[in-house]
Amino acid sequence: MPDREKPPRVISAVRGADGLMRCPWPSADPLYVAYHDEEWGVPEYDDQAMFEKLVLDGFQAGLSWITILRKRPAFRKAFDGFNPEKIVRWREAKKDALMEDAGIVRNRAKIEATVALARITLDLAEKGGLARHLWGFVDGRPIQNARRSMAEMAAESDVSRAIAKDLRARGGNFVGPTIIYAFMQATGMVNDHLIACHRHEACRALARELGP
Repeated sequence: MPDREKPPRVISAVRGADGLMRCPWPSADPLYVAYHDEEWGVPEYDDQAMFEKLVLDGFQAGLSWITILRKRPAFRKAFDGFNPEKIVRWREAKKDALMEDAGIVRNRAKIEATVALARITLDLAEKGGLARHLWGFVDGRPIQNARRSMAEMAAESDVSRAIAKDLRARGGNFVGPTIIYAFMQATGMVNDHLIACHRHEACRALARELGP
């Protein structure tokens, strides 16, 4: 039987069953759609929430985000609620136990990177906090893009490269420019909802209302 051709990748906003226009990447997966509608692109200024997202974006490396999203409850339980004060005290026995936990992504290097990011977060807590530090790279205000299709989407930016360089200098790992750009999109540091998506203007409005 001949191989079937793959359907063309959807790159423009699509109308969902509820009649709302959305970026195409969540498809019809309810969990993914909820994440797109309620979290992605919403400006986040909480230190612990920013730390969690930074860690999870590092774990996403080489995987799809929906895989991480489905495992997020297990991550939160296994990672002590993403409390950096607890994570920096992880002993080898704890790390060994995490490597046996099928509910998360079992990767020793990424677990070690989580501990390093916890140390960075606690260090920055004494200097205004992780969120304030990261938002400082965009002067505290979300970057507003106006992309019409996924073909226009960037993989990294000058800002993501600057943040990656900063975090690496502080001992961070799995914080390359591509990972950081995905983090910026997720935490609303950049509004990358397609302009035809119903969340584009909503996130733009939030950017006007919220501040660090």
